[in-house]
Amino acid sequence: MKKLILALALIICQSSFSLAEAQNVTRTRHQAALTTDAVSTGTLTIRKPDYICISTDEGRNQLLMDGTQFTMIMDGKKHVTDSKKNLQFATFQKVLNAVINGQPIPTGEDMTIVTKNGQQTVTITPTGKKRKMFTSFVLVVDTKTSALRQLRMNERAGNYVNYDFK
Repeated sequence: MKKLILALALIICQSSFSLAEAQNVTRTRHQAALTTDAVSTGTLTIRKPDYICISTDEGRNQLLMDGTQFTMIMDGKKHVTDSKKNLQFATFQKVLNAVINGQPIPTGEDMTIVTKNGQQTVTITPTGKKRKMFTSFVLVVDTKTSALRQLRMNERAGNYVNYDFK
């Protein structure tokens, strides 16, 4: 069943390439306990109004946002959440929707925005005691084109996953 769901997610992600322009992405997985980062390449696909697919390692690692639903496949393990139920992802979804649709990035108590050298750096730090998977999200957005330049998802103990978009 897990293989079927993984295959379906991969098909959905790949089929969207014909509907939207794909961008190259480099994924860096940093684990503080290891001396070498895991680096891989893939694609970023965005479809308006609210769909993002980041796929690397030939689909073995994916981050999908489809409306309010987030699906993350890391090393074959699938994690699914919804921003309506998971407040950690609610602000993240609002910011991504604004970026996708070329709208101003909303402000909030759980985020900071710094504009410098033609880029906005948005840091989202979930409030409250329930920080499940990530301690913060950092997005870098080009202020002229509203293009995503970087996404970093920080975890506990200095670990993170970083996506650089070209």
